[in-house]
Amino acid sequence: MVHSFFLSVIKPPSSFSLPLASLIPSLSSSKMVLSKTASTSDVSIHSTFASRYVCSSLPRFKMPENSIPKEAAYQIINDELMLDGNPRLNLASFVTTWMEPECDKLMMEAINKNYVDMDEYPVTTELQNRCVNMIAHLFNAPLGASEAAVGVGTVGSSEAIMLAGLAFKRKWQNRRKAEGKPYDKPNIVTGANVQVCWEKFANYFEVELKEVKLREGYYVMDPVKAVEMVDENTICVAAILGSTLNGEFEDVKLLNDLLIEKNKQTGWDTPVHVDAASGGFIAPFLYPELEWDFRLPLVKSINVSGHKYGLVYAGIGWVIWRSKEDLPEELIFHINYLGADQPTFTLNFSKGSSQVIAQYYQLIRLGFEGYQNIMENCRGNALVLKEGLEKTGRFNIVSKDEGVPLVAFSLKDNSCYNEFKISEMLRRFGWIVPAYTMPADAQHIAVLRVVIREDFSRTLAERLVLDITKVLHELDTLPATLSTKVLNASEEKKVKNGTVVKKTEIETQREITDFWKKYVMQRKTNVC
Repeated sequence: MVHSFFLSVIKPPSSFSLPLASLIPSLSSSKMVLSKTASTSDVSIHSTFASRYVCSSLPRFKMPENSIPKEAAYQIINDELMLDGNPRLNLASFVTTWMEPECDKLMMEAINKNYVDMDEYPVTTELQNRCVNMIAHLFNAPLGASEAAVGVGTVGSSEAIMLAGLAFKRKWQNRRKAEGKPYDKPNIVTGANVQVCWEKFANYFEVELKEVKLREGYYVMDPVKAVEMVDENTICVAAILGSTLNGEFEDVKLLNDLLIEKNKQTGWDTPVHVDAASGGFIAPFLYPELEWDFRLPLVKSINVSGHKYGLVYAGIGWVIWRSKEDLPEELIFHINYLGADQPTFTLNFSKGSSQVIAQYYQLIRLGFEGYQNIMENCRGNALVLKEGLEKTGRFNIVSKDEGVPLVAFSLKDNSCYNEFKISEMLRRFGWIVPAYTMPADAQHIAVLRVVIREDFSRTLAERLVLDITKVLHELDTLPATLSTKVLNASEEKKVKNGTVVKKTEIETQREITDFWKKYVMQRKTNVC
């Protein structure tokens, strides 16, 4: 007997009247948190497959009155999700898109555990504490033989940065109050290349954000200019270990040394926070001699994203403090309504345990050797991609060899088309390669960026170069591109009797006409 997946479901009762849902779904015009409904002509979901279960449309923005079979619900959602991009080919993201099946299994087995229920899930809490201590030692925290590290798991580096910023603000306020000085105008110094979470922190928690502007050829914070901007109201200076824009590490050692001197001269005690969201799981393995972490005395806290080069799926970050004194006790809340006294310092409360368990799996599964091998492979694949792009002769490389394994590059000549057009055309091959402009004062520079993750192989790097070459060729042969090149060439000046003079309008028009005649005739002769 032949069984069909779509026909082998229980027939719905006769009173059941719900949807067809959509094989070609209309995507909602909303993108992030701020949502809006579509037009009145697009308020239902229709599906060819689901019509075997149901006979009318589902409302798109209201809960349906009746239930539908589980198979139909799955198929409706699965059909719409087919139009999402392929995560493995999403070269815009730093976030991990592949883990081993054993880790996937652990995550699914723990998906129903609430991370904050420490009394009910003590082993999960213990695994989080082990992760905090492993990462603290990786960052050279000055811990005694039996001393526990101070830190917490977060949803990501955004939450980690909020917590670290709050600690700096509260410590600064307490010190100013004790000195009898105003404490209502805190500020923080960063580069203009910081991730948007720093702007959120400044906005949400009423801290002035003082940004060091960038310049062409130098796309990270200048430590000298940063220290010049520090004043008595500065709660900390934030350095980035792995800029989102080009992967470059900022000079945390120089910043630390300059700030020590300024603190001596002024009597201030301005500290440093290191945003190591991308670079925190790279530098210890590829650049162990680089001083950026707790080896520097002014570095009081560090955040890192476990879901980036910590090699865990999205939803895990970490913030580590140098010592207990750097985290004000009044920021820690104690609760007992889950069964026992539990300290908590997070912006949210309930969340899943899966990512914490996955982080612990990666740390013990890979060890130092495993992480080092993966990071070296990523760096090698980044060099392959960089060399392939350089061989085209069409791009300037904006990224640095020392830093996050990524390749940021821009067109040498963008008079006919720009980086955004290349990004758009690469989508046809499945590649998601972002194009963006630099922040102030380098906003006239546009770049493309490819992030090299663990699952981006050398073969894929070589294939990407081939596809970029194809895109360049297609763009070069578009009539609009040819017209621009011909026009630019025709408007060039000529030499007459030893004097340089501009071509007349008639001469320019004749040259353009002659070019297109030759172009059309050549294409005619190529037709079989």
